[in-house]
Formats: sequence, structure tokens, C-alpha cells
Amino acid sequence: MRSVKQETKETLIKYAICFGIEALIAFLVIWSKGFFAHSTAVNIQILSDAFFVPGVLMTLFAGLLYVSGEGALIGIGFVLRNVVLTFIPMGRVKHERYIDYRTRKLSEAKKQNDNCILFTGLFFLAIGIIFTVIWYVNFYQI
Repeated sequence: MRSVKQETKETLIKYAICFGIEALIAFLVIWSKGFFAHSTAVNIQILSDAFFVPGVLMTLFAGLLYVSGEGALIGIGFVLRNVVLTFIPMGRVKHERYIDYRTRKLSEAKKQNDNCILFTGLFFLAIGIIFTVIWYVNFYQI
């Protein structure tokens, strides 16, 4: 049995890791675009991109993890497994029906709490949108 304090510590570590990865991606975007060499308007666009990119990537990754955890990609694994077994001598002996394969995979799958990926991704996405609105209000000219 894990204590509440240990679970809280593990959750905070997960959030810190997700935040660190997204901050690294944001830093790389800022660094690649040469943040300090431009005007204020361009710097705000760079900040918008720097927060928007990791936000979208992590939010989409969280969505992919959710879809995968619900069993949506099990069929692809079944097909690839059977293709590989076709080329292995005596591989067809290990063949199982799709319903048995799906049942086995769903029973083996463990539900993980990957909310940290989604929440930090949405946080960075929101900051990117805020910088976009700031740029639009202050610097966009028709």
C-alpha cells in the first residue's frame, strides 16, 4: 500500500517532468528563432509559437494515449502480428482469433493516470493563445 504522501510526490514528479519537457521544447523554439534579435511584435509572435507548439504536441500525445488505452489501436497490432507470423516458419501455429487477441490485450492493459500530459499541454496551449491575442490586439494592422 502506498501512502497518500508518496502518491502526491509521484504525481508532482510526473507534472514536473511533463512541464520540463514542454519548457525545453519552448526554449528550443525561442532559441531557434533568435528571440533577442527582433522587435517586440516579432518577439511576441515567437513566444506565441514557443508555447503553442509544445502545448499542441503534448495535448495531441495525451489524446493518442487515451485512444490507445481504450483499445482503438489493438486491431493494427493484430494485423501486424499476423503479418510477421506469416513469414516465420510455423508461425501460423501461434495464430489466435481477433476476439481472443482483443480480450487478452484489454485484460493486460493497465489504466494509467496520464492527466499530467494533458493538463500541462493545455496550460502551455493557453499561454500560447494568450500571447497570440496580445499580438493581435497590439500589433496586428489590417
